[in-house]
Amino acid sequence: MLDNYPSDLGAFWMPFTANRQFKAKPRLLASAKDMHYTAADGHQVLDGTAGLWCVNAGHCREAITKAVQTKVAELDFAPTFQMGHPEAFELASRLAKLMPGPLNHVFFTNSGSESVDTALKIALAYHRLKGDGARTRLIGRERGYHGVGFGGLSVGGIANNRKHFGPLLPGVDHLPHTHNLEHNAFTRGEPEWGAHLADELERIVTLHDASTIAAVIVEPMAGSTGVLIPPKGYLQKLRSICDKYGILLIFDEVICGFGRLGTPFAVNYFGVQPDLVTTAKGITNGTIPMGAVFASDAIHDVFMNGPEGAIEFLHGYTYSGHPVATAAALATLDVYEAEGLLTRGAELAPYFEAAVHSLAGLPNVIDIRNIGLVAGIELASRPGAVGARAYEAFVKCFEAGLLIRTTGDIIALSPPLIIERHHIDTLVGQLADILKTVA
Repeated sequence: MLDNYPSDLGAFWMPFTANRQFKAKPRLLASAKDMHYTAADGHQVLDGTAGLWCVNAGHCREAITKAVQTKVAELDFAPTFQMGHPEAFELASRLAKLMPGPLNHVFFTNSGSESVDTALKIALAYHRLKGDGARTRLIGRERGYHGVGFGGLSVGGIANNRKHFGPLLPGVDHLPHTHNLEHNAFTRGEPEWGAHLADELERIVTLHDASTIAAVIVEPMAGSTGVLIPPKGYLQKLRSICDKYGILLIFDEVICGFGRLGTPFAVNYFGVQPDLVTTAKGITNGTIPMGAVFASDAIHDVFMNGPEGAIEFLHGYTYSGHPVATAAALATLDVYEAEGLLTRGAELAPYFEAAVHSLAGLPNVIDIRNIGLVAGIELASRPGAVGARAYEAFVKCFEAGLLIRTTGDIIALSPPLIIERHHIDTLVGQLADILKTVA
């Protein structure tokens, strides 16, 4: 038991949490190392979710920890408004080399939510600078998750996340999602059915006219909504339609970036070149909050045409390119490179796929889907109690020493990229045992 176990749980208003339910029976994590957490009561918990999709290199890696300790004692803060520090430029350069194509410019943020709002603002400003100021409409997708800023909520498509906050940004429309159990249940990798749903963008263009549309934003693989994998050819179609009408395409890679699919980014995996890419989470292995937006040369250079002394883009955050965050990110990239973690998922993906699909046939399992080192196991919902079945599994898993992630009645698995086959066996085996007990 923790010596400093909190005596009062009331002051902390927890995010995305049923606070009263949690505080009646809290699940507290005290420490972590590599593939495991240690709970406050001392029991070990195998991390099946890389923290919150972010600890790709495993927990408390010594090289990252030392880099943070050194930097915080050397340069605790440096402004990046009309100033700079060397590591911010070094990190941007190293990141740009990882991203294929002309995505050679990096704007630093502090989270995925900030990355999304930054990318949307870049898109709107870009069109205005090009003389297309009427292009103000943004297109998201149903069931999309793009963080919790007003921009990200507006283009996002998860109803419960949106419903309490009014009309949000005006002039936003949404593509349909691609999830269809009738056609694609128990698919391994990209589904065969559904590429035609990208053609809905043509309908939206007809409705609003292309001259009013600035950008389309999608997650190449939708993670937070329950691991929705794009049908074969879907992203390629979106790219083609955007090119046809001069619309920018934004990939939200906050979850699927930094090795999750077995490639550095989804851009590599799907071979589709967007105009902007949002990232966060794995950029620092979750150690320090940080995010980044990648912009193409074509977009960046449009901003660089005004008077030399003028600020080209009136946007940023106090902590953009924070010294300690950049130190964590640089050390994280070193670990990724030294251990081949940005591509290791491709080697383990077939074993992981076979393991998760072994859950087919268990009680209440109505779908299993996977790509890279991520999988979704969808359960039938209890009548009138959506999410209750998966939540019960989540609690039982934690008590048994396993961390999973749930959204509604979908269980998501996204383990650290250092996972070994025996960890996969334990992860899936324990989950199978739990699912057999959940009525």
